[in-house]
Amino acid sequence: MSATRNKAKKPAPAAEKRSGARLSERIGAWVDLHLYSLFSSLGRLAQKPWATLLTVGVMAIALALPLCLAVLLGNVERLSGSFRESRDISLFLKPEIVLDQARSVAERLRTEPGIEAVLLRSPDEGLAEFREMADFAGALALLQDNPLPSVLVITPQSAEGGDTLAVTLAALPEADYVQHDALWRIKLGAWLRLGRHLTALCAALLGLGALLVVGNTVRLDIQTRAEEIRTVQLLGATDGFVRRPFLYLGACYGLLAGVLALAVVAIARLLVAAPVGALVENYGSAFELRGLPPLLAGGALAGAIVLGWLGAWLAAGHHLRRTLPDGGAA
Repeated sequence: MSATRNKAKKPAPAAEKRSGARLSERIGAWVDLHLYSLFSSLGRLAQKPWATLLTVGVMAIALALPLCLAVLLGNVERLSGSFRESRDISLFLKPEIVLDQARSVAERLRTEPGIEAVLLRSPDEGLAEFREMADFAGALALLQDNPLPSVLVITPQSAEGGDTLAVTLAALPEADYVQHDALWRIKLGAWLRLGRHLTALCAALLGLGALLVVGNTVRLDIQTRAEEIRTVQLLGATDGFVRRPFLYLGACYGLLAGVLALAVVAIARLLVAAPVGALVENYGSAFELRGLPPLLAGGALAGAIVLGWLGAWLAAGHHLRRTLPDGGAA
């Protein structure tokens, strides 16, 4: 009896085959529907090349503007990174302080708490640095005496204690002038934060504009195919079947616009790379203008596809809500 019950519990091989066949048929039908929708959308784009180019061009410009701002902001942050991270304090000693006195002041400051390092620059070293600069070579040749004072370059142990240390150094009897760029770095950081917020706001507004462009384009395409849509609805087509080609159409718009926007950003970087390099070279530095990081470029491309898909989804959904399967208005 137990053997009989065990045999009854086993599913029939024919039933298993039928279940597997039905599953494979469903998967094949699902793939066929999506391939049909994709190639149908590509065909619609190829049938209207001029309209497609206009839509993609408008979307690409809307996407390229915030990307160009992001490239500019990233390069400015990279160029100014060393300045923002610098925490040195320059202590200019009084002109009457001779070199031996400057050395004793440096030795005394090295023992003070809160100071990590002290570097002494003599007047002769400062004059030699100025002579290496072409702009000052002619003027320095007219000088009979060295007017430069001794300078102590002091590195605090922490950036947070730089302001307090600068005030303490300014009170020294040997001190003539203290240069500390903390306030400048704070202002630069504030400007960079403002730039990031403006870039994000610009990206949001122009992204919304790109979404509306796709939505309006898909809406016009839906209107031209209203009779076709009404016919397939009367034949029993679901909302998903009607909406799917337009979703692929919007995604294709977004993909083409994203690729074109990345190309525009790359071309813009190439056009300004040489002038920027020449400008930075005049200040005795070397700087290479970089483009979009790969992660940001991939995110921008994916975002463009999502914007196109979402715009098409909104337009198609609005049409489907207004249209009943029997062709009447909702």
